[in-house]
Amino acid sequence: MRSIWNGTISFGLVSIPVKLFSGSEDRKLDLDMLDKHDNQRIRYKRVNEKTGKEVVWGDIVKGFKKDDSYVILENEDFEKANLKKSKTIDIEEFVNQDDVADVLFKKPYFLEPQKEGSKSYNLLRDALKKTNKLGVGTFVMRQKEHLSLIGHYKDALVLHVIRFTDEIRDPSELKLSKTKVTKKEVDMAISLIENYSEKFDLSKYKDVYNDQLMKIINDKAKGKTTKVEEVNVEPTDAKDLMAQLKASLEARKKKKAS
Repeated sequence: MRSIWNGTISFGLVSIPVKLFSGSEDRKLDLDMLDKHDNQRIRYKRVNEKTGKEVVWGDIVKGFKKDDSYVILENEDFEKANLKKSKTIDIEEFVNQDDVADVLFKKPYFLEPQKEGSKSYNLLRDALKKTNKLGVGTFVMRQKEHLSLIGHYKDALVLHVIRFTDEIRDPSELKLSKTKVTKKEVDMAISLIENYSEKFDLSKYKDVYNDQLMKIINDKAKGKTTKVEEVNVEPTDAKDLMAQLKASLEARKKKKAS
């Protein structure tokens, strides 16, 4: 793995030099865009809007439009905005893991200690494990400030980039029903949830979509047609809700018994 950010985590007067690595990877199939007339690849070019001529990467700069002209920004301008946050993740406070809403999480990154930071790295990791706390801090990466939570995953410190408040849309804009449910229906739903409850095991879940898509690709390459099962999902009618809950619970109990 190649590090994408080098800097320091600090909490109190303790500083831990670290390297940041992406903690996840995209498993989408690498599909090319083609011209349907001759199956030739489509290429994208960076062109000057006025002249229509292609522009090489070395001649491209970043600018902010102010009034009728652009203010051009150099690399050092981005660092000047907050040099400390470009190099340091300051843990400003610690919070309980359960207090953080799942909707905030965006992407995980692994943190690796640099040579001189091994002991302080282990100290923070072990303390977070024992307290079930997450450190809250901000830092700048790729010319953007990120809000982050620092926790642990197995024996590594993991940094979760999370969303700022203004990045979360207000769910009050959704057209949500105000239909009432009965206490019996809620109790039955709770029983169903309890019967389906298991200890979370990540290894049980596999991304099968890519494998199935790859099978279709291989079949098409051989001139074969892939058979697809019809899926017809009907929404549960309000008057049938209790009956469906009971049937689901019975089916689950039979499955667990067998």
